[in-house]
Amino acid sequence: MTFPAQDSTIFTRRRFLGWSQAALATLGAVPFLSSRSDALSPISESASPEDYYAKLGVEKIINAAGTYTYLTAAVMPPQVQRAVAEAALHPVVLKDLQIASGDYIAKRLRCEGALVSCGASAALTLATAACIANANGVPANLIPESVGGMKNEVIVQKAHRYEYDHAMLLCGVRIVEVTTLDDYRRAFSPRTIMTNFFNSAEGGEIDRQIWLEVAHKHNVPCHMDAAADMPPIENLWKYTSMGYDLVCFSGGKGIRGPQNAGLLLGKKHFIDLAMESNNPNSDAVGRGMKVAKEQIVGMVAAVDWLLEQNDEADQAEYRRRADVIVREVKTIPTMKTEIFVPAVANHVPHLMLAYDPQVVGITPKQVQERLRAQRPRIELNPATGSSGRFGSHSNENTIVVGTWMLQPGEAEIVGRQLRAVLSPP
Repeated sequence: MTFPAQDSTIFTRRRFLGWSQAALATLGAVPFLSSRSDALSPISESASPEDYYAKLGVEKIINAAGTYTYLTAAVMPPQVQRAVAEAALHPVVLKDLQIASGDYIAKRLRCEGALVSCGASAALTLATAACIANANGVPANLIPESVGGMKNEVIVQKAHRYEYDHAMLLCGVRIVEVTTLDDYRRAFSPRTIMTNFFNSAEGGEIDRQIWLEVAHKHNVPCHMDAAADMPPIENLWKYTSMGYDLVCFSGGKGIRGPQNAGLLLGKKHFIDLAMESNNPNSDAVGRGMKVAKEQIVGMVAAVDWLLEQNDEADQAEYRRRADVIVREVKTIPTMKTEIFVPAVANHVPHLMLAYDPQVVGITPKQVQERLRAQRPRIELNPATGSSGRFGSHSNENTIVVGTWMLQPGEAEIVGRQLRAVLSPP
């Protein structure tokens, strides 16, 4: 069998399948293909999916903590789950999907460009690579090996240093620390390629507006890490509207998309450069940060779902769940309850249960371990029995309950189990 001349150089998958099925039909192999096609067809809605958590012996938990990665973050809404399942049924050209999804999300979130990344950390890596390419005019394949000899400095407030510095360091950059505004102004040099602002940092002398203005006076792009800073929903366009060149968000936290996805939003020029360092480009720092078609579609669906929600209604529901728990534990001796909403990251009601462990006979850390040992297993917020994460609102005598990831009926279970553990024998 011969092919037209043009097919000798562009032999597409579709043409191959068409030719191969024709050839196999000639050989009498069509029944085999048909049965194989049936095996890959969508599962009937009436079929019961196999519970692979049970099959693997991995227990399900009640998440009274929050959108923490170690607890697999948020549960996707049904609308997003359906989109992910449908996307799994059909192959597409990945680059086409990346471009189309980015254009769509950018329009919905009121910015010039968008990219679905492999989580917020990957978005920070791609943002750094984009700024290196922008400052040096070099292709993505020179990052990180050749970055040491290029412009490669990133300015960060000392109070904004964190474990996610690694996401920038993957690109071979050097981080320059500053403390005061004068430090910041003096830190800019011909080698500066970007600045990074950690939006939910509890310290730092320079606010986000001044940070942005000073960088732009030096013609240096600003990246903002806003990974956990949704809700409120308006944050998804607030910071790009301020002028931040790049902003990253986690996809699997408040946005309620797939956990292994995130968003990089910002100026189209920088988003285009970030895409050059992204998968599936083989010779790029982001090659291992793969986002499957299902997760890309899941993020689009999550954005659509999120823009149908209402911040006030959501906050009221989270408070209602807290009230359910309070009713169960309010008679515990010395118990004092408080609702605390963090100012930026995880900006949702958290229930603080403060009491005297010597009177009650059990410490918050012991309560945490008891709830982990029960079935169903309940995970409390990691700030339980410690201070610092919520400032003066929690200490070693405080149980912290995050209510926003609880599923229907779980607030009642958490309340009953807390009462049982805190009640004297």
